[in-house]
Amino acid sequence: MIETTNPENLGLSAQRLQRISVWMQDQVDRRRLAGLSVAVHRHGGTAFFDTAGDMDREAGKPVDADTIFRIYSMTKPVTSVAAMMLYERGLFQLDDPLAWYLPEFRDMQVLIGGDADDPRLRAARQPITIRHLMTHTSGLTYGFMRATAVDALYRRARVDFPSSDGPDLAGTVRRLAELPLLCEPGSEWNYSVSTDVLGRLVEVLSGQSLDAFFRERILEPLEMRDTAFGVPPGKIERLAALYEPEDSPGLGGVGTAGPERAAHPPQDRGLKLLEAPGRSRFAAPVRLFSGGGGLTSTMGDYLRFCRMLLGGGELDGARLLSPRTVAYMSRNHLPGDMASMGQPRFSEMPYEGIGFGLGFSVVLDPARAQTLGTAGEYAWGGAASTAFWVDPEEDLCVVLMTQLLPSSTYPLRRELRVLTYQSIVD
Repeated sequence: MIETTNPENLGLSAQRLQRISVWMQDQVDRRRLAGLSVAVHRHGGTAFFDTAGDMDREAGKPVDADTIFRIYSMTKPVTSVAAMMLYERGLFQLDDPLAWYLPEFRDMQVLIGGDADDPRLRAARQPITIRHLMTHTSGLTYGFMRATAVDALYRRARVDFPSSDGPDLAGTVRRLAELPLLCEPGSEWNYSVSTDVLGRLVEVLSGQSLDAFFRERILEPLEMRDTAFGVPPGKIERLAALYEPEDSPGLGGVGTAGPERAAHPPQDRGLKLLEAPGRSRFAAPVRLFSGGGGLTSTMGDYLRFCRMLLGGGELDGARLLSPRTVAYMSRNHLPGDMASMGQPRFSEMPYEGIGFGLGFSVVLDPARAQTLGTAGEYAWGGAASTAFWVDPEEDLCVVLMTQLLPSSTYPLRRELRVLTYQSIVD
């Protein structure tokens, strides 16, 4: 159960917050989403929590407060927090070469031409650093991007995070290090498996598996009891089904939204089942602990994680990070915005006026980003359309949970931002 408090005492309009409920039901009625939940937390209290629709449409099971969702890339901030906990212990510096700790990355090659069958390579001019991993400027990529020869080489080598088969995290990272980089480290922003490599670094520096570190150092202290790599048999009935648009070719790909996507209004595309709970790979024993996308969680659990960030690294007496470390993580660590680093748009979000910190996107200029919000707020989302953001200036955090893949299908996150900020009246 998620307890709520009177919104008016938190500077929010109860009447205006109800617009979020109307919007949520509209997503279900239009068959954009099978079901969803939203929470808005401000000034120490949860002003809004609501659910709409079904977690499993085929079984007729409604979304509940304890529904378990695949959060995919919302795992990345958890891994980034884990890494910075080790940083606070003096175990590394951000400009340290990755190869000091993972020597398989010592002699990296950069693709300069050719194709997957005949790539032309040269030696990288500078090493990958830990900062590069945390800011997605490492030169690594994802196989699902399907845009470059390096992506194709990832797929051929079966470098897949997360995966229910193949080698463990250490073995998959070693396999990855044998492949070329997409670009020179530090030169471009490319969404990538960087955070999975960061997860392996956490293992090496801590001497623990990533799941053990998460459980003992983050999840148990924050009382995130339903967050894990995978779903145990006793909880599988709470796992939501995963959906995709009815007209999807069936690849279940994450996808990106380019200028041509932005030129047309989103059409209601219906829904079809992509993965039933009982047949999910998250229901199987996990061998590869993906710091980039392997966690499942609930609304209540992830809201606690966001509240910890909003609280400067502490929640209910459990301190994971110092306030100054959280502030440092949520500053822009790029030389400009993400658009100037080669990424004008990702998912449904344009990235002009958006920077990137150590694990999160960071709003630099709401006007340039063309979104209602506050400079300094930080955020990220998952492939199945989940999202969160933390706004220190407004003392606000928001979490959206749903299960529609890819996240570029509808501008859900942008719409929810407007609905949230229009409800602030103090």
